[in-house]
Amino acid sequence: MQDPLKITTHSPDRTRFIGEVIGRAIDTNTVIALTGDLGAGKTVFVQGLARGLEVPADYYITSPTYTLINEYPGRIRLFHVDLYRITSQTELFDIGFDDICDGNGVMVVEWADRLEPGDLSEDISIAINTIDNTTREFCIFFYGRKKTKLLQHLKDILTHQ
Repeated sequence: MQDPLKITTHSPDRTRFIGEVIGRAIDTNTVIALTGDLGAGKTVFVQGLARGLEVPADYYITSPTYTLINEYPGRIRLFHVDLYRITSQTELFDIGFDDICDGNGVMVVEWADRLEPGDLSEDISIAINTIDNTTREFCIFFYGRKKTKLLQHLKDILTHQ
C-alpha cells in the first residue's frame, strides 16, 4: 500500500468529478470501499464513478439503502452496495454479497467499515471526511501494483484542474 492521495473538494460537482476520473481509468474488475458519515458524499462519488464507467445517463444513481445492491450496465458493469442497514454476516449472504464479490465488474461498497476485517479485498479504499457543509476531504488508498497507473493518472488530472 502506498501513502494515501488526499483531495479536498468544495462542491458535489467536484466530488462527482473525482468519481468520474477514477471510473474512466478503471479497465478491469475493481472493488472500491467507501467510508464516511451520513451526507459525506458517498453516493455523489458513485454518481461520478458511474459516469466514468459509461453507465447510460438514463440510469439515475441512488443509494441502495433499502434494496442494498443496485446493478448498472456500462463499459464495465457497476454494482453499488450500501451496507448501512446490514446487521449480520447472514444478511450479507442472503443478499448475494459473496456472489458479486466474485463476479465481473466494479463493486463499490458504501459503509464498508461495517464489514468484518477480511470480508472485502478492496483495490481502492476511500474515506470521506466532512469538513463543513460543502467541504470534503478524500483520503484515497490504492492497493496493489496494478493500481499505480491509476494513482498517477488521478494525480495528473487533479493537479491540472
